[in-house]
Amino acid sequence: MKPRIAITIGDFNGIAPEVILKNIDAPALLKTIQPILVGSFEIFEHYAKKLKIKKKLVVVQSSAEPVPANAVPVLNAYQGTLKNLQIGKPAPDAGICAGMSIEKSVRMCMEGEVDAMVTGPVSKESLHIAGYNFPGQTEMLAMLSRSNRVTMMLISKSFRIGLATIHLPIQKVAENIFVERIVEKLETIDASLKNDFRITAPAIAVLGLNPHAGEHGAIGLEEIEIIEPAIVKAKEKGINASGPFAADGFFATSMQKKFDAVLAMYHDQGLIPLKMAGFNEGVNFSAGLNIIRTSPDHGTAFDIAGKGIADPRSMNAAIQLARTIVLNRKK
Repeated sequence: MKPRIAITIGDFNGIAPEVILKNIDAPALLKTIQPILVGSFEIFEHYAKKLKIKKKLVVVQSSAEPVPANAVPVLNAYQGTLKNLQIGKPAPDAGICAGMSIEKSVRMCMEGEVDAMVTGPVSKESLHIAGYNFPGQTEMLAMLSRSNRVTMMLISKSFRIGLATIHLPIQKVAENIFVERIVEKLETIDASLKNDFRITAPAIAVLGLNPHAGEHGAIGLEEIEIIEPAIVKAKEKGINASGPFAADGFFATSMQKKFDAVLAMYHDQGLIPLKMAGFNEGVNFSAGLNIIRTSPDHGTAFDIAGKGIADPRSMNAAIQLARTIVLNRKK
């Protein structure tokens, strides 16, 4: 089976079109998936010519429309033209195109036209200028797919990290850590490990919020009053959760290798060690969504946009993980 995967253009002023096109030009990819690019045909074609992409891009009106064997279909979610390009900086047209591409791909996933979607990296500033007032793509996708319980997971090979909070200022993290949220995140991660990764009896590590995991209340009470009770409740629900662990010592001693996933309390606590372990292979996966969505774990990289030097490996890992999850769910 070759899963049908929608791939959104992301911010066309960044590296998203480049890393997408470098992947669809790889001979092995079309043997494993049926990609459908979603965005602006004219802008995709511009980058394809610039990068000397061999695959032919063909405009289609629906994901079911047939294309020649050596061609890749492109759905126009937004009629962007080369006049809209402002390479290397956020702009409203790029935000509109990125947002409309996400909306179109979610609809296709919800209606069964495609099996999964992979989102190109976006600029939150471009999306906000365009009127998409979400902290990030994860929150936008949760709303569009009508998904109530979503956990952002970052994955690099067998290193999996879920986040209790996502795009919050540090000063607001503590007030957004509470028992019910941690239990919900552990339930979502546990179910995803079983259904999406086919791990029969997953083990999940939970990190503390404070230095030294609070040191028995000497450096904060969140571990005693919130995180530990949440772990107890999760265990009562049959979830094999352990902790809370002091984050620095946990990663310094490679304890993540003993667990199937880790729940971090905030964004950088989880993403820094994961990106150090495999920056060019990391994938952002939205566990708990009503649809399957992955994304590379890097941003728009405006500083190298348009130079043809962007590394496509993280996008490739995102596409391959989307395929794997589609196949796992069908088992």
